[in-house]
Amino acid sequence: MALHDLDIARRATLRRITDLARERLGLDDAHLVPYGHYKAKIALPFVQSLDERPDGKLILVTATSPTPAGEGKTTTSIGLADGLNRLGHRAVLALREPSIGPVFGMKGGAAGGGHAQVMPMEDINLHFTGDFHAIGLAHNLLAALLDNHIHQGNALGIDVRRIHWRRVLDMNDRALRHITLGLGGPAHGVPREGGFDIVAASEVMAILCLSRSLADLKERLGRIVVAETRQRQPVTAADLRAHGAMTVLLKDALAPNLVQTLDNNPALLHGGPFGNIAHGCNSVIATRTAIKLGDYAVTEAGFGADLGAEKFFDIKCRMAGLKPSAAVLVTTVRALKMQGGVPKDALAQENLAALDAGLANLDRHLHIVRDVFGLPCVVAANHFVADTAAEHALLRSRMAERGVPYAVSRHWAEGGAGAVDLAREVVALCDQHAPRTPRFVYDTADSLWDKAVQVAQQVYGAAQLVASPEARARLDQLQAEGWGHLSVCIAKTPYSFSTDPKLLGAPTGHAVHVREVRLSAGAGFVVLVCGDIMTMPGLPAHPGAEGMDIDERGQVTGLY
Repeated sequence: MALHDLDIARRATLRRITDLARERLGLDDAHLVPYGHYKAKIALPFVQSLDERPDGKLILVTATSPTPAGEGKTTTSIGLADGLNRLGHRAVLALREPSIGPVFGMKGGAAGGGHAQVMPMEDINLHFTGDFHAIGLAHNLLAALLDNHIHQGNALGIDVRRIHWRRVLDMNDRALRHITLGLGGPAHGVPREGGFDIVAASEVMAILCLSRSLADLKERLGRIVVAETRQRQPVTAADLRAHGAMTVLLKDALAPNLVQTLDNNPALLHGGPFGNIAHGCNSVIATRTAIKLGDYAVTEAGFGADLGAEKFFDIKCRMAGLKPSAAVLVTTVRALKMQGGVPKDALAQENLAALDAGLANLDRHLHIVRDVFGLPCVVAANHFVADTAAEHALLRSRMAERGVPYAVSRHWAEGGAGAVDLAREVVALCDQHAPRTPRFVYDTADSLWDKAVQVAQQVYGAAQLVASPEARARLDQLQAEGWGHLSVCIAKTPYSFSTDPKLLGAPTGHAVHVREVRLSAGAGFVVLVCGDIMTMPGLPAHPGAEGMDIDERGQVTGLY
């Protein structure tokens, strides 16, 4: 009988994190802040001291459009890091932390799966080192100080109709999307409309993930625009004198978290913005630490290349000056057959025609990585047991026609040993290409509207960008107020290149519909909310929480 992820995790033999850090990364105990035996934070002073070290090679793992068939981007990232270590290279993994909301909602655990997991799996999927809690507290402290300022006399002249700062919660809870605050009379505040987003969508999350130091973090927090005055002037966290206290709450959260894979290789898990409603990348601090500590740093970006990789390049690499060496584009036979029109219940049957048709989706993502951003790429086929030799032969042949290296990876079943072929392809590609600053879709001097149009056309294959009157007016206002130099972060369904999640394959000629615009001045971008995407997810009909329990010995069940 096949073992569940939780069973595999419990059978693992873990190294004490202090021993692993010393032997694999050369870190003394003084450089660590342990959180128990198997997880620790790397002290910020040591992280800052790494700046003088040479850089290793940065590998981005991205994927084709997600489907219910599964692609396995995180497991491939873990397997690749383990495979590189098996080849004798020092590879350090840098991933995002899971959000508790999806863990108890639709997705289940987010620490990998099978024999490609990061450990301790239960801790990582639950409270971990408390980073998400600290981010939520810092965000909501600003919200509380804002409402208190209004209650105490509103010396800044804030227009309560133009408050942009919502509250956050690390849980999927659609009932909190739109609420009314301050009811109950004068003692309870000033009545106004408000709402909640999930913590992963918080600007504070984005700020933590893009900051380079405590000083940078504090300065960015101070730039957060929470509201406007009656004269339409921006009101910032610094105006409310909130950014110092917010930084106090976040001082420990800014340090990257060190854990390990099932193969006992080092992994940095830090930060967790979603790729569909935020910029979808782990922290700059963790990525740069991995680059300095390893010959290879393996990181990922949320969802497909159209969402996560675009933001990795246009936002994270641009801001942090990162120079990746290569990309891995993850796909599966199952996912491509679904893109080719096969229903989920028929994916186990060989279907070469549908597989060939589904390659249009893969080709679009290859175009984004190779042609738009100029990065060499390996296609990794994440192996499933129902895959046939003929299907992989077809994929290999099609990739050869396109001049793209191709590897079948069996990391889920075999761990690092199953990803050695992929690791060899990645090493060969890095040997052929020097690290480079990626090409960007837009220039910082372009207007906000033109930036979004270029993403829609060059990355999504759209014919046009269409905005609601309110969204266009807000975008024009931000441009006129001097925010036009910021990047754009498009919040959109991950399931399609369009804003219609049911439009699979590689559609062209569609319109991308923008319904709302949000300024994230501290993070350094403007969020364009498109289609029906929600920044506070809801729970499905049967949430994952319904299958979770704990026995009398304290053993968790149903967490996968």
